Amino acid sequence: MTMSAGWYLRRLSRMGPREVGGRAGDAVRRRRWRSARPDCPSVTGARFTAVLPAGTIAAVPPDAAKRLVADADRLMAGKAEFFGVEREDLVDPDWWYDPKTGRRAPWGYAFDVPYRDEEAVGDIKQIWELSRHQYLTVLAAAYAITGDERYAERVAAHLRSWWAGNAPLRGAHWTSGIELGIRLLSWVWIRRLLDGWPGVAALFEGNPVALRQIWHHQRWLAAFPSRGSSANNHVIAEAAGQFAAACAFGWFPSSARWRADALRSLERQLRSNTFGSGLNRELATEYHGLVLELGLAALAEADAGGVPVPASVRLVLLRMTDALAAVVDNRLRPPRQGDADDGHGLVVDGAGTDRWASLLTTGDAVFGRLAWWPQVTGTDVRSPLLAALIRPYPENRTAPSVSRPARRPAHFADAGMTILRGPEEIWCRCDGGPHGFLSIAAHAHADALSVEVRHDGVDVLADPGTYCYHGQPEWRQYFRSTLGHNTLRLDGGDQSVSGGPFLWTRQARSRVLVADASGTSGGGTVRWCAEHDGYQRSVHRRRVELTAADRELRVVDEVSGPRRSVHLAFHLGPTIAADLVDNRATLTWTRDGRDRSAALDLPGELSWRAHRGETDPPLGWYSAGFGRKEPATTLLGTGFADGAQGFTTVLRFRG
Repeated sequence: MTMSAGWYLRRLSRMGPREVGGRAGDAVRRRRWRSARPDCPSVTGARFTAVLPAGTIAAVPPDAAKRLVADADRLMAGKAEFFGVEREDLVDPDWWYDPKTGRRAPWGYAFDVPYRDEEAVGDIKQIWELSRHQYLTVLAAAYAITGDERYAERVAAHLRSWWAGNAPLRGAHWTSGIELGIRLLSWVWIRRLLDGWPGVAALFEGNPVALRQIWHHQRWLAAFPSRGSSANNHVIAEAAGQFAAACAFGWFPSSARWRADALRSLERQLRSNTFGSGLNRELATEYHGLVLELGLAALAEADAGGVPVPASVRLVLLRMTDALAAVVDNRLRPPRQGDADDGHGLVVDGAGTDRWASLLTTGDAVFGRLAWWPQVTGTDVRSPLLAALIRPYPENRTAPSVSRPARRPAHFADAGMTILRGPEEIWCRCDGGPHGFLSIAAHAHADALSVEVRHDGVDVLADPGTYCYHGQPEWRQYFRSTLGHNTLRLDGGDQSVSGGPFLWTRQARSRVLVADASGTSGGGTVRWCAEHDGYQRSVHRRRVELTAADRELRVVDEVSGPRRSVHLAFHLGPTIAADLVDNRATLTWTRDGRDRSAALDLPGELSWRAHRGETDPPLGWYSAGFGRKEPATTLLGTGFADGAQGFTTVLRFRG
């Protein structure tokens, strides 16, 4: 996907003067760095002291260790899966190869690599993911648990290969700060987990090539931070990686300055990226997870190295953890809101480990769980490792200055998110919040007033997900469009106007009018109502009511303004079968061997059709993870709204 001149103009229009000036300075610096590449200063007597406390590995639960070692053995056989693509070539990887397209990224000065152009480079996410070296942290953790030196030797071989083949400022792996930041964090943990291996000092602090790579990564991050309208999760990853490396690898003349600057940035950006309620401002749930992981990993380095951090850092991470505990369903699944690209801050667990349960387990160890938190029964490797390094925070439980929710929050006013809960594990997310974060809202979807409904953790009315970023513009457009969400579209247009794959030039404004989500005990009803102004000359208002006694969800859409064409979409989860007759759909699915069903009565004023797995144009798809999609049923109603038209949808869950 190449960027046109029009895109650059639209992108420029979303920047302020300070950002424009900063980016101009970056451009000058990139030209200067093309010919002026200083070498790493000499380092003598470097030692790694940020080791795990004695007994930490013994605290790893046996089943979590077993999953990890199974994944490590698969990696040793050269096998892994990234974004839906199976690879069997990882015994000796090609660091620039994209297995999805078969292309190899071109060599040359990093800032000349057209990484957004799939025709020239391949799918850059496929190329970048392997070089985050998070699969190497898995191998290093397997060594720490088993003592089997085969894992350590494979890690060493791959690091030496990467360092030799990716000279500073050469190639695609030096183009994006988030990649450098996460890679540094991986190297810190690889060094820590391999600490008992006799060859580890010669691999890291005794290796001039490794020292040069670590120094150049930090120099790059200090010079090219994400700025202004791009200061989202990327800048958190950059600051966390820079800070972690400057703490654990503090061997260079600039280490103290890098550490202080990174900590200032991390503290400021964590606050900037997080609502007071604790939800991430990008309103993209997976990035909430990524930022929380990065923040906890950075905190671990600070405490391991005895580096004081501002109280606001711990407070933001505490609030993020409480917010996560509040929004998950009964199976610990959070909302599927906004972009999701399977990005992780630190990976030391095997397949089958629940990411969200792991974060709550870490939160319990670090901050202490509240009485209303959901129970977590799963195990993981990462939590005991982080908990061993992070200083316990007892003041979170006792200090009067730290206020935590006495009851499970259901409405997050600043984020515009409301969770309605009912009997039989009915869970409903209502979206009446801001379109996205910063002027470009890079990871937002055109999903104002959308709903997401689950029954016992099963997607019934589903958010279809993300699927892709680069290279497939028709699919990128579909999964972030209004039509791709459970909401209403007028005159065939999106509520917010896209100016590119990570750029919105006009953003719908929503406001919540009613949020009575206090509970459904005694057969009561919880209610939500919101409206948005994304359609000029018309206002879309939606009311949602969940009645416990009837196990009934009622959605009423009202459109005021001139006569306009209407598309009302309801996307079903991939396990839901639908039998549509006129305007009634019978929904059936199976959960844990038990048959379930629901009746969906759709507005009779519209004409209804079921769509599944269509490609021209895309309609009827569900993406469980980045790079993966599968057919799912979309029920689409078409017709017209004339004046103050109302459309009522009723979903009734059966026994």
